[in-house]
Amino acid sequence: MTVLSCPVRTETTIKNSRFIAELLPCTTQAQARELLKAQKAKYADATHVCHAFVLGPQGEILGMSDAGEPSGTAGRPMLDVLKGHGCTGTLLTVTRYFGGTLLGTGGLVKAYGGCAKSVLEKADADGAFEPLVAKVQFSCTVPYPLYEGLKRYMAGLHVYNLTETFEDEVTLCGQLRSDESDAFCARVFDMTGGKKSVTIC
Repeated sequence: MTVLSCPVRTETTIKNSRFIAELLPCTTQAQARELLKAQKAKYADATHVCHAFVLGPQGEILGMSDAGEPSGTAGRPMLDVLKGHGCTGTLLTVTRYFGGTLLGTGGLVKAYGGCAKSVLEKADADGAFEPLVAKVQFSCTVPYPLYEGLKRYMAGLHVYNLTETFEDEVTLCGQLRSDESDAFCARVFDMTGGKKSVTIC
């Protein structure tokens, strides 16, 4: 299972209709709704903004919409391509500007499925997907003299969304690969002589 790490966009024209396919990183259904709302606002003049998403650690949360296209001609083929890619944490939107020529149901399925494939191929080529690994939230506070040493140690770990707060001491919060959390906790405990510990959640 892989997870999308950054947005990816492709565009194609089929019988004068313009199709814009976009992949957006997404972790929850609520976030998917917000991203979709933003896409619809961004493309307010478009004919259709269809979508599909795959979420959850096992890709078990699925959603899709034909957004006014004939039933089963947009959301379903987009979702099938997403599921076949083995990815999660991904919202796919395909925005259509109608060009005056009807594609028919078969043509629409081919167009939306093809757009999904092309944007996924670009994402693969760009290295936009990364392996899905379990992560934990962490928080720890250390004295200033230990800060630089701890940061050097953390450079060898997989740390995500790190924030640092400098007050009486330095507080570091973020995400860490779960298989590295025990070693990180032990290092902080050792560096501080057992005076500080890491909060993991």
